[in-house]
Amino acid sequence: MSPQAIPFKGNADIGRLLDEGAYTTMQKVVVFLAALSIVMDGFDGQLIGFAIPLMIKEWNITRSAFAPAVAAGLIGMGIGSACAGLFADRFGRRMAVIASVFVFGTATCAIGLAPDVLTVAALRFVAGLGIGGALPSSTTVTAEFTPARRRTLAVTATIVCVPLGGMLAGFFAGEILPAFGWRGLFFIGGTFPIVLATILLFTLPESPRFLARHPARWDELGKLLGRMGRPMPANVTYTDMAEQVVEKRAGFGALFSDGLARDTLATWAAFFMCLTAVYSAFSWLPTMLASEGLSMAVAGSGLTAYNLGGVIGALVCAVAITRFGSRWPLVLCCAGAAASAFAMQTLNVGRDTNLLIFGFGVHGMFVNAVQSTMYALCAFMYPTSVRATGTASALAFGRLGAILSAFAGAAVITAGGAMAYLALLGTAMVFAMLALLVVRRHIPKHAVLPKPRSVAAVTG
Repeated sequence: MSPQAIPFKGNADIGRLLDEGAYTTMQKVVVFLAALSIVMDGFDGQLIGFAIPLMIKEWNITRSAFAPAVAAGLIGMGIGSACAGLFADRFGRRMAVIASVFVFGTATCAIGLAPDVLTVAALRFVAGLGIGGALPSSTTVTAEFTPARRRTLAVTATIVCVPLGGMLAGFFAGEILPAFGWRGLFFIGGTFPIVLATILLFTLPESPRFLARHPARWDELGKLLGRMGRPMPANVTYTDMAEQVVEKRAGFGALFSDGLARDTLATWAAFFMCLTAVYSAFSWLPTMLASEGLSMAVAGSGLTAYNLGGVIGALVCAVAITRFGSRWPLVLCCAGAAASAFAMQTLNVGRDTNLLIFGFGVHGMFVNAVQSTMYALCAFMYPTSVRATGTASALAFGRLGAILSAFAGAAVITAGGAMAYLALLGTAMVFAMLALLVVRRHIPKHAVLPKPRSVAAVTG
């Protein structure tokens, strides 16, 4: 038997087994399944953006009348994110992922039967609970199945699956909307996560770290470790020393002590403004383009390009931060996002269509680069005792910006069309840039980031 099989005499530290061990095929499959959950999260979460123009037209309502339905989904996402950790700690990471995917898939399917905007709002709220819970639960699974040396990249790649799912939703909507309308879009689009939830029910294992906390499930843990290439002797006692130390956390007030107040407030502002820009695009970009007289196919292409740029930008920015630190990559990406939005104001929307779509791809690249990598900034900025609380509070404040976007997006499109909408996107990123310039504790060059500690710490 290899030395890894019995690391301690009758006492095994699950943290060391996972953090220092090999990255086996079985673990990679689990991470792939978690990533698929996030792809579906981004996919179903953005279907509403492609459907809104047709729903407004069918029901003959204003954009402002539809704003509460958009806000309801975002409020549900905020509640789902906040509650995901409690659910995962009680019922396990596995069931948190499966339940989240099943809930948003079922609610999305049901939207296809909605007779009015009030019903859409209620169903979007329910779908939001699942969408909000899926990302933190799945990223926790990724973090807890990945060795320490691969964890940061694995979690970043998982988060990037949100715009990847949105990009796939754009291609999907382009094919389904002309043939089956918006109801078919939700019927078919909601079926995919329901099928995935069923597959996960039979294939996704429970997190080893969760099992280690429950002695009654240690036999299950032993079998799981065997599948992961870490066979353990019978009757071994499992501990998780690193987690036990970390769990002695400081309270919310610690975010404003020891010189953290300035960075905390600045990070909250950056999350608020960045998520205002992100969800203004997710929810209203196709509607804005359609209001300018463009076809639904072209309107949908704008959000698809935005998401495609986001995937590229997030990965490139993560690499840049590793090499150069976080201050200037994040500031330059904010500046690029603002400049691209203001530059598009000079275009003739109806005539420069291809250039406009390209512009939204560039804008999405910069915006999502900032949003995806700010979690790494929080992980570095806060000490272990308050890291989860600090990141969760920044996201919670950012969610307020997302909710604001539901009403602001509709209002600016109605009042000023494309010019006002682009001004909203650009201005939001200018303020995000100023906030990030205020932050003092940026990631230095070649830093090794701490691992995401909990569901709250990695939610998107």
